[in-house]
Amino acid sequence: MKKIRILLVDDHKILRDGICSLLKQYPDMEVVGESADGKLALRLVKELSPDIVIMDISMPELNGIEATRRILLEYPHVKVMALSMHYEKHFISEIFKAGASGYLLKDCAFDEMAHAIRIVIDNKTYIPPQIASLLVESLVNNSTSVHNKHAITLLTEREKEVLKLIAEGKSTKQIAAHLNVSSKTIESHRRQVMAKLNIRNVADLTKYSIREGLISI
Repeated sequence: MKKIRILLVDDHKILRDGICSLLKQYPDMEVVGESADGKLALRLVKELSPDIVIMDISMPELNGIEATRRILLEYPHVKVMALSMHYEKHFISEIFKAGASGYLLKDCAFDEMAHAIRIVIDNKTYIPPQIASLLVESLVNNSTSVHNKHAITLLTEREKEVLKLIAEGKSTKQIAAHLNVSSKTIESHRRQVMAKLNIRNVADLTKYSIREGLISI
């Protein structure tokens, strides 16, 4: 019997250990790798060729939404199922826009996870009843108007990277050194980010970054 190869991505080791232990109950499933962040997950997908990635949304280094987008861009045959504590419509809609095939809440029963994995592997979409109505409402109310788009979508990839580093408490000089650019360039990026998000201080930038899953608490 061919086993379903699973890559588990979550920054909480205790959760990964628990899921791994429980998945051993199922003879048709096998956890082939684990990652605590999105960047390592990208490398492990290439190295391990999993059938499905169970992906946390809020993680350090690279959040689950962006990691999902990058994985599926390079490996469209791989399935991704989000595993999250978030009920917010934004997180749900964004992970599906990134290409995920399923969404599980972290307080789900374990049998539901096994059931969802099999559904996604069967080329179907899994949405728990608790969030189905939220997702439908989000899709119905979605607008193509730039003014109605979530502000995070207005940022460039470099601006998102700068925002994340600012929220992590890095100074302008540290960010400039990390990205190998001038401090003046970082200041320019910061002004652009604040203008696009309509945020006026670093404390609110940090709160925003946590809410969007760019950094973890």
